[in-house]
Amino acid sequence: MLIDFNTLPDTAKVWIYPANRLLNAEELSQITADLTAFLDSWVSHTQRVRCAFQIPYDRFIVIAADDNQHIGGCSLDELAHFIQELEKKHNLLLLDKMNVSFRHEGEICYIPLVDFKKLAQQKKVDNHTIVFNNLVTNLYEYQHDWEVPMQDSWHNRFLR
Repeated sequence: MLIDFNTLPDTAKVWIYPANRLLNAEELSQITADLTAFLDSWVSHTQRVRCAFQIPYDRFIVIAADDNQHIGGCSLDELAHFIQELEKKHNLLLLDKMNVSFRHEGEICYIPLVDFKKLAQQKKVDNHTIVFNNLVTNLYEYQHDWEVPMQDSWHNRFLR
């Protein structure tokens, strides 16, 4: 059951899918329609999942679900399959966890983790570089720890 994002509790479960490129207006419209249709009918153990989504910066798909209800493995598999279908439909990468999203000169960049490590070694990113921590797990973390300076993220290990 699709609800307003801002009505979910801070403990709501969050999944973030970074796109490997900026989404155009047509893709945003279609992805919004597809997300609305899927999430509005998403169920777990015959119960509709109270959930919401956002697409910040036309770059990330953020799905949140009320953690006061059990979301079973089959329902999570359905979500993963749905995201895979979006990847195919729009020729996107959304599930590749071996990439880093960060801000550079006002732009959001998406590069392989190994290349990001090289940037850190070359001092082309530093403690103040804004990174997106797509590993946050709940709504509170998403709102406070998702887009942070590198020094405040797990990415800071590359600076050593």
